Amino acid sequence: MRTDDGSGGALEVAGHASVFGAADGSGDVVRPGAFAASLIRRGSKGVRMLFQHDAGEPVGVWDEIREDGRGLFVRGRILDAGPRGRAAAGLVGQGAVDGLSIGFRTVRAKPRPGGGRELLELDLWEVSIVTFPMLQAARLRVLEPA
Repeated sequence: MRTDDGSGGALEVAGHASVFGAADGSGDVVRPGAFAASLIRRGSKGVRMLFQHDAGEPVGVWDEIREDGRGLFVRGRILDAGPRGRAAAGLVGQGAVDGLSIGFRTVRAKPRPGGGRELLELDLWEVSIVTFPMLQAARLRVLEPA
């Protein structure tokens, strides 16, 4: 859904940036509660929305980030205030890009048998819209008007 808050248009999106119990491409598995302390400390406004993990030009804002029964739920707005935001909104709006990926610092983890880690506590600092997510189930969707 496109909105206009006075600063230009926005494309509203939502999805799961992480899914609990699912192994990503490197074998890492996030456990429920892994984001809790970070979300209390930072809140959704302290977590950046990037495109392809490029910190040079954020593309929007996350209005809501929370753990739910499935994983890390995010809802936000891709802003067309800059060229990267306009490009990201266009690609997402047309269905060319629909992946999500998290940027974090590991606070507490333990090795998993067979490889990878069990991620128990993470310091979340960004959620990116990406072409190829490490966790295949980490996807977003465009929100339709109510």
